[in-house]
Amino acid sequence: MVAFLSWYAFPPLLTLTIKKDLNMSTNDVANSNITSLLGTLVVRMLAGPLCDRFGPRYVFVGCLLAGAIPTAMAGLVTTPNGLIALRFFIGILGASFVPCQVWCTGFFDKSVVGTANALAGGWGNAGGGITYFVMPAIFDSLVANHHLTAHVAWRVAFVVPFIIITAIAAGILFTAEDSPNGAWADRHTVIDSLVAGEVSESSVKESGEKSEKADVEGSTEVTEIDAAQGEVIVAPTFKEAMGVIFSLQTWALAAPYACSFGAELAINSIIGAYYLKNFPKLGQTGSGQWAAMFGLLNFVFRPAGGLVSDIIYGYTKSVWAKKMWLLFCAITTGVFQIAIGITDSHSEATMFGLFAGLAIFLDASNGANFSIVPHVHPFANGILSGFVGGFGNLGGIIFAIIFRYNGVNYGQVIAIIGGISIGVNVLFSWVRPVPKGQIGGQ
Repeated sequence: MVAFLSWYAFPPLLTLTIKKDLNMSTNDVANSNITSLLGTLVVRMLAGPLCDRFGPRYVFVGCLLAGAIPTAMAGLVTTPNGLIALRFFIGILGASFVPCQVWCTGFFDKSVVGTANALAGGWGNAGGGITYFVMPAIFDSLVANHHLTAHVAWRVAFVVPFIIITAIAAGILFTAEDSPNGAWADRHTVIDSLVAGEVSESSVKESGEKSEKADVEGSTEVTEIDAAQGEVIVAPTFKEAMGVIFSLQTWALAAPYACSFGAELAINSIIGAYYLKNFPKLGQTGSGQWAAMFGLLNFVFRPAGGLVSDIIYGYTKSVWAKKMWLLFCAITTGVFQIAIGITDSHSEATMFGLFAGLAIFLDASNGANFSIVPHVHPFANGILSGFVGGFGNLGGIIFAIIFRYNGVNYGQVIAIIGGISIGVNVLFSWVRPVPKGQIGGQ
């Protein structure tokens, strides 16, 4: 949450204050949004394999600290190009989502992992909403109560997220554990002890009917152990990693996530400007506060997407059922996006209502997606999470580019995104969610 707060700390002040102070054009603002997503995309792709090798906790801390440093340097920016470059490195904070999800997956059973991942991810995404309250509030306080000029106040404001991020990173580093077994190197010890116990038991079994019965029972137990071993993250070989990345199951999660989380990223960057365009009387702070609602709904509806997915799985024991829930959320999201674009409403009630409906199903779609991820290639959960998460950023970059070349026609672009989202999700709807013959994950 604090990582996303800082990652998206610029848009709330970029609409007027920073844009004016640095003499930025509309294209400069759009370019800074794109480079922020590009930085996250690069590091997310790297973070996945690093999680599998070194454990998600250290990768998490590394992402936070590496992103905190450029956050503290925001006050040194004096040109549009300087801001664009700085936001690329602050984008490292967005990559913290990958170790967050891998770390969370390691602590929870498949029956509840959707809720756990969605709750953690929802709080993260909500940081993109909280920042629309926090950053303008800090800026306004510095101007009104401490009598700083706007030129100085927005620069000082970025010291606050730097302090928060550094404190949280230190807490994770010094107080948290890598896995339920403690250190990352010991994550497989419980499975090893079960295997050793099974071998010991089989060596003393008696012959005859009793032994035959025990063998049958033992074979069932070994199957369960095999399945458990398939859940333990390993450091995959290059060949195994390529097999994970290029499997249809991976793409059937990555492409929809590019449309859901990608759309959320792109819309978060322009929603304040969109509200200000259609409702100029709101001003920078007012439009920012309403824009915050879009991100804050993540507190409830991304966890809800994972929770409903887990409930469905509890009744059906089918990952296919989870996928149908994801498909429903994604298509409904597309419908809301098209409705926003067609109406381009100048009624506050209509506009805010449509965006609330969009946020509900968009957030639920994100949660539903990462409720399926732990079932697919569990031995390489880091690589899979990094690839799927990275595609979310790739979608954000693509959609941000579309926004850039359509100027202030925000509604038109949102409708285009809706059409793309529906098409992509229908295209991958036939792909079985779990690879055939996979051990573990079910």
